[in-house]
Amino acid sequence: MELILKYKLQTSRIMWNFISTIQDWFNDVSERRRLIRNFNLSAREAFVSNLAPTLLESSISIGESAYKHAFSKFMSGGFRIKALSGRPLNKPEMISIAQVVLNNQELVRKLISLGWDTLEIHDNAGYNGIKYKLYDYSGIAGVIGNNNY
Repeated sequence: MELILKYKLQTSRIMWNFISTIQDWFNDVSERRRLIRNFNLSAREAFVSNLAPTLLESSISIGESAYKHAFSKFMSGGFRIKALSGRPLNKPEMISIAQVVLNNQELVRKLISLGWDTLEIHDNAGYNGIKYKLYDYSGIAGVIGNNNY
């Protein structure tokens, strides 16, 4: 009888952990979609009000496998920004778009915490683009090795 109770308790813990994991996964997916939606709304408003010269649109991509980190999402680690300019962008233009994101350390850390590892900047006229490893712009590396608490 005692063995049956232990088995039921263990089974219920396993089920609870499983349900909790699924719930966390759906919360992450929801938060990732919310960030994409908010970015796109802000970019659209900036373009319509003539604060930005080109319309930007973000989406999720596979990302760069060499940029993976412990929190990367499988097959969806890329945060892609597409510039809808109607013409191919040159590299300095793509770099300036990337710098807006990369210079905002809070945004970079938010992207990392939600499972993104790669920032991609592309235009809508071709397949050329640039990729950045988000971890390199997070300011995280110096914190772990620092013994000055």
